[in-house]
Amino acid sequence: MAKKQRMIVVGNWKLNPPTLKEAESIFTGIKNGIKDIDVKVVICPPFVYLNELRGLFTKEKIFLGSQDISSESKGAFTGEISAEMLKNVGATYTIIGHSERRAKGETDADVAKKVAVALKAGLTTIVCIGEKERDERGSYLGFLKEQIVGSLKGVPRKFASNIIIAYEPVWAIGKGKEAVTAHDLHQMTIFIRKHLIDIYNTAAASEISIIYGGSVDEENAELLIADGEVDGLLVGRESLNPENFVKIVKVVEK
Repeated sequence: MAKKQRMIVVGNWKLNPPTLKEAESIFTGIKNGIKDIDVKVVICPPFVYLNELRGLFTKEKIFLGSQDISSESKGAFTGEISAEMLKNVGATYTIIGHSERRAKGETDADVAKKVAVALKAGLTTIVCIGEKERDERGSYLGFLKEQIVGSLKGVPRKFASNIIIAYEPVWAIGKGKEAVTAHDLHQMTIFIRKHLIDIYNTAAASEISIIYGGSVDEENAELLIADGEVDGLLVGRESLNPENFVKIVKVVEK
């Protein structure tokens, strides 16, 4: 059984919004809306907004994260941003292996290398996994097992408490798509936890939070949390709407 811990809601802004002014407005709206809520909230904006938003957040209530990191710490790697750089501009979390990054060619080995770098630097790491489609034979389960094992390969057990697994089935992501059912999510939570135990051990696996992402909104959040038995949610487009995002956080708190 998973260790009882504070629920978490992560907002992934992706390539939005276009201006710093809008970013500050969204962030402030979220911050003001969660003042009396006992849920850990993490906002992952584009890199360029991190330093400015750092001056607006409230410690222990809302946190900043990055949407990706480099697998390198320094050197001739044009366009890359290291874990240490991100920490220096206020990030304490990072998303790694998001389906949109994997779609561009990022492999499990790439993810594992980034996870190790992020954890060593002290960043809590949100490792994304998820199948593109489901089949009646259940072969997607083998794919997911490979993703879990491959994405954590070489990552020491001592970092378990700073790892979050985000299950985000690709087929459920995007406008007009439907989230996984709460029953199926519960089954997937059990499946993921089993393989985490196989990789580490029961005690270490119990320290790893499992959250869900994929067409999350105010309407389905309660069932996903209560019956899906996850430790939180990874929210995409709704995290750009402060009012809707705060509603989701309140649902999670209940």
